[in-house]
Amino acid sequence: MEWKEYILPEICDFIADCPHTSAKDEGVGYPLVRTPNVGRGRLLFDNIQRVSELVYIERTARAIPSENDLILAREAPVGNVAIITKGQKVCLGQRVVLIRPNKSFVDANFLVYYLLSPKIQYVLKNHANGAVVSHLNVADIRKLKVKIPPLSVQSKIGTILSTLQDKIENNNKINANLEAQAAALFKSWFVDFEPFKDGEFVESELGMIPKGWKVGKAEDFYNINIGKTPPRKEHEWFSDSPLNNKWVSISDMGACGMFISQSSESLTNEAINQFNILLVPKNTILLSFKLTIGRVAIADCELTTNEAIARFLLPEDNWLEYTYFLLKSYNYSSLGSTSSIATAVNSKIIKGMLILAPSDVTFNAFHKITNPLFEMIRDKQRENQRLSSLRDTLLPKLMSGEIDLDNISI
Repeated sequence: MEWKEYILPEICDFIADCPHTSAKDEGVGYPLVRTPNVGRGRLLFDNIQRVSELVYIERTARAIPSENDLILAREAPVGNVAIITKGQKVCLGQRVVLIRPNKSFVDANFLVYYLLSPKIQYVLKNHANGAVVSHLNVADIRKLKVKIPPLSVQSKIGTILSTLQDKIENNNKINANLEAQAAALFKSWFVDFEPFKDGEFVESELGMIPKGWKVGKAEDFYNINIGKTPPRKEHEWFSDSPLNNKWVSISDMGACGMFISQSSESLTNEAINQFNILLVPKNTILLSFKLTIGRVAIADCELTTNEAIARFLLPEDNWLEYTYFLLKSYNYSSLGSTSSIATAVNSKIIKGMLILAPSDVTFNAFHKITNPLFEMIRDKQRENQRLSSLRDTLLPKLMSGEIDLDNISI
């Protein structure tokens, strides 16, 4: 099977740079795709900014992003590429590039994963430059050499990889729905007190609460400890091997979902022993409290974290679901002035946060209803990890022709 080499513009209708001006987030309207919204294969709509129709028209003057177009991030994460799927109407933010494949030469699903292959990612990242933030120049993107098989083979490869991605996205939608159900119940019970309105209420530091419930400092209810970072200049303490001790960062928490069991970096056993770093058990609740405040995740295995993350060890197993939503919904702006909150919060303040603790009966009832939802989410996340691993393992082998396409079924 012959793979022919082209430069990228030869197999694309056009490669359009984004507008070089920023757009103000108006909260409603058309999604504005910035570099954080460009995932590996698909667009990420969490925390996406939106703009008016007028801004949309201005920003699509060069080209209107359409189905099967690709969007490539020129800055962090450098080289990420996502395809626009059916029904997605978006406009371009800064530092992204729109690529429209010529369907006579190349399958769009194939091209997005080809550009994500290790070989091409290596080339893109090597071309990235910048003293502070690495970025790609559009000229370098246009010079990119690609080697593609016949269109029928491209279509098979693209279908296999996009099917895996579809399964991952479907699981994410299911998980979002399950979490929303549990979050709605949390609000009903512990914010609006709907099931308890006919009962007796008493005054507390947090206002009126059902009789028999308690208010205290977080450290009164939880064993809270903080992560640690070995000396960064001493590389022997760090590893990128998943076989070493998982060492979670705020960035890892931003991409993990409800449960976390993977990290971009690990610590060696020698680092754990040398610096007396504490590993926390499965089901510990993690809370980021420096710079990015309020990210919450549940440890799905034994792991450790850096010093920007507080670890809440549960007093009882049935506190898991309540604690997760409690920390997700906590008003962190109350811990300091809004102008300095990102730098002013420290571990002492975290341990001193005022916490509402319901009665044991209420804890047990909430746990009984929500735990099955959490376990379904956990299972779907684990399935996604397997699917992602399969996708990333297949990717270079499919691109190299190492795997016989006729023997693969998804």
